[in-house]
Amino acid sequence: MRYLVLTALLSISIGCSEKMDNTQIKRVDGSSIAMDTLDNRINALADKGNVTGFTVTIFNNDTVAYQKAFGYSNYDTKDSLKINQVFYGASLSKAVFGYIVAQLADEGLIDLDKPLQEYLEVPIPEMPFKRAWRGFQNIEHDDRYKDITARMCLSHTTGFPNWRWISRIGEFEPEGKIQFYFDPGTKYSYSGEGIRLLQKVIEKILGVDLEQLARERVFDPLNMDMTSYVWQKRFENNYCYGHTTEQKVIDKDTEDEAGAAGSMETTPIDYSKFLSRILELSSTNSDVTKLMFEPNIRINSKKQFGPESLEKTTANDSIGLNYGLGWGILESPYGQGYFKEGHGEGFQHYSIIFPEKHIGILLMSNSDNAESIFKEVLEIGIGDIYTPWYWEGYIPYDLK
Repeated sequence: MRYLVLTALLSISIGCSEKMDNTQIKRVDGSSIAMDTLDNRINALADKGNVTGFTVTIFNNDTVAYQKAFGYSNYDTKDSLKINQVFYGASLSKAVFGYIVAQLADEGLIDLDKPLQEYLEVPIPEMPFKRAWRGFQNIEHDDRYKDITARMCLSHTTGFPNWRWISRIGEFEPEGKIQFYFDPGTKYSYSGEGIRLLQKVIEKILGVDLEQLARERVFDPLNMDMTSYVWQKRFENNYCYGHTTEQKVIDKDTEDEAGAAGSMETTPIDYSKFLSRILELSSTNSDVTKLMFEPNIRINSKKQFGPESLEKTTANDSIGLNYGLGWGILESPYGQGYFKEGHGEGFQHYSIIFPEKHIGILLMSNSDNAESIFKEVLEIGIGDIYTPWYWEGYIPYDLK
């Protein structure tokens, strides 16, 4: 499959004292790469990895310096992918939610370490949900729910599985009952269930739903006009389709209920506005990002998901792998890196920022093959050799 670069350079960062070469992208190690060289390398990788559509955004000096789309939004019709098209954001949703909760904590509206149960008039197992099966009824006799805090939910230490119908090692659980796999606060195990619980409690505390909260605190202030936690009519003629590993088009699925764990729709342009804001805040050592990026739990699992998530390793000790409020944390010779991935049927994304270097990258794709080129794109794009690619499951296409 032949790939064409489909979008032009959006903007070039300008340094404080001198103009940056607008044909070069700065990397974290001080080296640089020419934009046309980067174009060619990404095209070649996407072709070899059978990645249907792929977008790459690179930040220099906290702003977008490079933003391009490659490939197709619909493989069957060969429609070109564009950077203003709506993607299913998957778990990039959690990074936005983490930022919102950090704001609330900074303003004293929520205590990150106060048990969520203390904010409620009824026990957590009795909380009503719009969809009853999402409730926590079956843990009513397990008092450990009384220990769960907002910090635990956002740092994935609640003890819950990712989703109740999938076991901790990725096996399908047809009964779909929520359960604890370990005592809250003691271990790391990625959990959308914990995020959903926190969302429900915050909506109760504030008396507003997540979509309104996100609109007021993130989407509107940052002019993210094509981003929402629920499907909007304005998205209907401007979205891309997800694709399987065989490049089969997946029918578009829409969501009418906001979910902090993974319902967000967004565009590369819009999400770049969010990352630019986080880079700017973190670069100036804001109180909100200090809360958001405070290390909460050291991670020593061999992988983030699957059977190897139960195996321990020292492989990531050199990067001090940890988790903050909705974001992963790693250490590098160029300061800490803060990352968040997104993974859903037909869509695979990854972002990482290095605030001390004012550099970051956003990868968004509508292909189930995209993660197989993430490792090399991160290396050639910004010199990121620190992302724990094996732990993430980003196995290169030529190693599978």
